[in-house]
Amino acid sequence: MSEIRKDATVAGTQSKPLKILANIISFVFHPVFMPTVLFALLYKLAPAGFAGVDSKMFSKLLAIVAINTLAFPLLTTLLLKGLGFIQSIYMHDPKDRIIPLIGTMIFYFWAYHVFKNIDAPLILRVMLLGNFWGIILLFILNIFFKISMHTSAAGGFLGVMIVLLLTNPVNMMLPLFVSLIVCGIIGTARLLLGAHKPGEVWAGYVLGIISQVAAYIYIIW
Repeated sequence: MSEIRKDATVAGTQSKPLKILANIISFVFHPVFMPTVLFALLYKLAPAGFAGVDSKMFSKLLAIVAINTLAFPLLTTLLLKGLGFIQSIYMHDPKDRIIPLIGTMIFYFWAYHVFKNIDAPLILRVMLLGNFWGIILLFILNIFFKISMHTSAAGGFLGVMIVLLLTNPVNMMLPLFVSLIVCGIIGTARLLLGAHKPGEVWAGYVLGIISQVAAYIYIIW
């Protein structure tokens, strides 16, 4: 409780426009949106990896990702809040994260399993497996301290860009640079809101990057 009050005090020292902007950034770049948005971006950034995937097939694949990584986790969280299993959908208390993270693990695993069986593009399998592993690590680390889910998702985004840099024939330095800026903005927003300490923000970045790079190494081996 003392840590929550301390974070609230830090957030209270920020100007109102900054806090409004930070809240908008936190919503727009919420972890639940990341896999679906990243999927759509990959289709544009790495068209060579989607050879043979027409627009109709892409729409079907996008729907699978959106249902499993956006709709189901969001619906699960809302149901848990409605049934009184968690105090808030914002999950400020680490204990509130336990059941939603377990549910998200299942949905992410199923999405990866589906894409693995249909022999989807490599970068998509890497993204989904990395997300699944990232959720597992987040769940474990959440037992000990409140790691930032926003920067975990941002780190996963950056990790996918690093994998693209290694595998895509097109130069990906510009997308990687833009990703770094976006990740920095997300972390800054969380700090301005007093939602996390700097160590929790940095731990999220590291977790996300490691999960994606490890998934890439695992799949190519």
